[in-house]
Amino acid sequence: MAYQPIENYGVIGDLNTVALVGLNGSIDFMCFPDFDSPSIFASLLDEHKGGSFSIQPTENGVKNRQLYLPDTNVLLTRFLSDRGIGEVTDFMPVEELYQGKELIRRVTCVHGDLDFRMHCGPRFNYARSPHVTEQLNPNEVIFLSEGPDSTLIRLKSTVPLHMEEGDAVATFCLKTGEKADFILEFIDHSTPPGIDLEEFVTQSLYDTINYWKDWVAQSSYKGRWLEVVNRSALVLKLLTSHRYGSIVAAPTFGLPEEISGVRNWDYRYTWIRDASFTVYALLRLGHTKEAKAFVDWVDRQCDDVGSAGYLRLMYSLDGKKDLQEIELNHLEGYLGSRPVRIGNGAYDQIQLDIYGELLDSVYLYDKYVDRISFALWNDLRQQVEWVCDNWHREDEGIWEVRGGKKHFLYSRMMCWVAIDRAMKIAANHSYPLPPRWQEERDKIFFSIHNEFWDERLQSFVQYKGADTVDASILLMPIIRFIGPKDPRWLSTLKRIEDELVSDALVFRYRIDEAFDGLSGGEGTFSMCTFWYVECLAKSGQVDKARLYFEKMLGYANHLGLYAEQLGLKGEHLGNFPQAFTHLGLISAALSINDMLNEEPNKRNF
Repeated sequence: MAYQPIENYGVIGDLNTVALVGLNGSIDFMCFPDFDSPSIFASLLDEHKGGSFSIQPTENGVKNRQLYLPDTNVLLTRFLSDRGIGEVTDFMPVEELYQGKELIRRVTCVHGDLDFRMHCGPRFNYARSPHVTEQLNPNEVIFLSEGPDSTLIRLKSTVPLHMEEGDAVATFCLKTGEKADFILEFIDHSTPPGIDLEEFVTQSLYDTINYWKDWVAQSSYKGRWLEVVNRSALVLKLLTSHRYGSIVAAPTFGLPEEISGVRNWDYRYTWIRDASFTVYALLRLGHTKEAKAFVDWVDRQCDDVGSAGYLRLMYSLDGKKDLQEIELNHLEGYLGSRPVRIGNGAYDQIQLDIYGELLDSVYLYDKYVDRISFALWNDLRQQVEWVCDNWHREDEGIWEVRGGKKHFLYSRMMCWVAIDRAMKIAANHSYPLPPRWQEERDKIFFSIHNEFWDERLQSFVQYKGADTVDASILLMPIIRFIGPKDPRWLSTLKRIEDELVSDALVFRYRIDEAFDGLSGGEGTFSMCTFWYVECLAKSGQVDKARLYFEKMLGYANHLGLYAEQLGLKGEHLGNFPQAFTHLGLISAALSINDMLNEEPNKRNF
């Protein structure tokens, strides 16, 4: 096989992990049974060693199409040929409905006669561990990792299976209306007993379709770009952990920000920043259950919340904080992009902005969902006290630079948010409010306006003493630090347009002027584009915002999904799909929609 473009994939999941399904019918990435479990399929990162699970017609000249059933995460991959039409329905029953952990693939011949070949070749523990295979009967095979993960999975089929070099293979012919079913399941003590395969697939398919449709129907949003907004919401929901309530930044690792480059990170963890913004986006759509689960996770799993100053920027799904970064040198990487990394060395960085993002999400939860407990408030209060003592420190910032700490504007601004939102929570509960909180909040406010404003450039700058901007500054009006029509902000927005914007696409900063400590380049950051168009809308440039927003929609893949970045040819780069991009889309869509619903003459002021 050859590497497919990253944008050629769809994603399915069960709210504990996902699988990436290519246009050609091959599952080329899956960690199982959780997001941060070792991979069992990773041919997206090494076409020879990574492992895959493919189902394809055997004849040449087949055209491929892919779509989601509307308002669901059930994926259809179609094969169109002169001999007929076939399709594979891929889905994972959500754990909320089914206790098992299954990947289900139903092959159907819609018209004509088609020959298919199925090949299931797992490679365990990031393709580091050998495995043994045992065929229990003509329709059932088990695979057991001999590595430290000891993963045991079972493949069941309604067509006969045979073994080829430790992999399971099936060749079969389907006529019009005929079906073949495959279930790949994780085996543990909770795995249910044997069932009628075809009956189970049919019932679980209907249940899964109804689950997703019912979830989408809970959205309060009925405005413009509804299908696009719902698709992004479905992506965010897929990135939540039903078991823990945590939210991953992306479900993949090692996908490059530049082909043949070194910026290949592992995003299968819960960033306090990304998860907090995800909660914000879902709350704006009326999805409160996910916000409650995340706040409960913070309260229950993150012991650091009760230890002032020890809040980490990222955690594993279950709240652990040791995410040692390791290079998988045996994998060649996507299109040769090495190194492939698991873990994330940024986990022990100091990033002061996370306090603001966490407090903002808790404030919104407390205001719109349910009042937080006094015990959680006591923990958060200690963090705010620490922020009051330490907001003036240098840190690595939102972009997790590896070239040294600086006084970043964004970090300082989010310290202001932390104190400001804590004051609002205290007021809502009539809790005692320490006088120093307002004093420190106001000190930060004046520090930003005095120390991060460049009179010559007529712009706020990236860090103290800099003469450059970065895209994180776009959040200044979005988090309500400054008015969206304030003269200082409008001139800063103009500076960002001049330095970072290419048509509607936005770079997070200029690599040639940066200090991030890394070699190589990167594409435009899609989430920054959505921040930009939201700022345009809030500043009164609604027509321009709508134009750029709708142009950006054209960069989505065929299913409405986005990776982290876009390359010069519009190719998707970085981990996929990316929560930050999709939550940015939701926020921008809702803001532009709100502005367009106002009276035209009102929008001009």
